[in-house]
Amino acid sequence: MSLTAWMASVNGVIAANASHPWVVVALWGLCVIDGFFPPVPSESLVVALAAVRHPPWWLIIPVAAFGALCGDNIAYWIGRQLGHTKLFTGGPKRQKTVTWATHQLRVRGPLCILVARYIPGGRVIVNAMAGATHFSYRVFLPVDALAGVLWAGYATAIGAGAASFLGNNHILAATVGIVGAVIIGVLLDQILRRVMPAPHND
Repeated sequence: MSLTAWMASVNGVIAANASHPWVVVALWGLCVIDGFFPPVPSESLVVALAAVRHPPWWLIIPVAAFGALCGDNIAYWIGRQLGHTKLFTGGPKRQKTVTWATHQLRVRGPLCILVARYIPGGRVIVNAMAGATHFSYRVFLPVDALAGVLWAGYATAIGAGAASFLGNNHILAATVGIVGAVIIGVLLDQILRRVMPAPHND
């Protein structure tokens, strides 16, 4: 089988299965898990489904946003129950990230929660630290809900944008969209660390 024929076959499988109801449930579930376990690629799934255009964007966004909200709240309450000293006992790099998150929550909490949603590992640490430091839940919940909606819309827009340029080649559109999302996430991480630096230890 030629590469063209193979890609056409895979595209057909993706298009045929993307509209099944279980895909929506899987999308929600992965977004929940990703909220407290970053290795789960929920953002990639959002981008890929948006590129395939099944389910429609008006269903992808609220499902992904609600899943993100649920997952972020799990991270918050894990932090609230266990405390940061038990949660984050890794090496110097992790401790540096925890110091940054704690400082940002104290100085500019809502903004930190909003922007951290675009950084897979960062959002888990920020949300857990919000719980560990007893950041106001009345503030956290609406800000995180807004962050989830904006994040879901952003990921959906990337996938849909890639598909608009690449047509029905679902594999290529999803790949381009996912790579684009990863690059944007890395750039945001670097920009935010420069714009919102951690405090210096004197």
